[in-house]
Amino acid sequence: MTQRAELATLRDRLAVDGMITDYAVAVDDGDWAAYRSLFTSDGRADYRSAGGIEGDAGSVATWLAESLHVFSMRQHLIVNRRVRFGILEQDTGDTARVQADYVNPMRLAGNGEGASAPDFVCGGRYAFALLRTDDGWRLREVIVQEKWRRLPERTAPAVID
Repeated sequence: MTQRAELATLRDRLAVDGMITDYAVAVDDGDWAAYRSLFTSDGRADYRSAGGIEGDAGSVATWLAESLHVFSMRQHLIVNRRVRFGILEQDTGDTARVQADYVNPMRLAGNGEGASAPDFVCGGRYAFALLRTDDGWRLREVIVQEKWRRLPERTAPAVID
């Protein structure tokens, strides 16, 4: 591999990694216009393993906005990113697949902004498929595979003597 090819691969890897970060920030901030803009025109997302829906990016963004408004704080931590570039129309590097683990703590609205701990935490693995477009890298598919979740702790009712 030449230095030029290595530099191009490094730039692509950084751009793909940036897309994954932009995805997490859009969801955490509730920026649904930004979320939609990350996808190709035929982009899809599948949140069924986490109790959600599967569909085009616009429909999923609408569902996320309705579902996540109950959380005043969301913070995706996406780690262990494994990036693989593929071939589309004989050109290496036009597609990418990313497998990444996530932990997502969230705080329920109404528990106060000063609360120090999340009420709900889930974790699992993402599978991202990306495509190089004229506008840069875009998501073609996002699949969430939730592996675990911790629900809010229920406090026992007070015993009255």
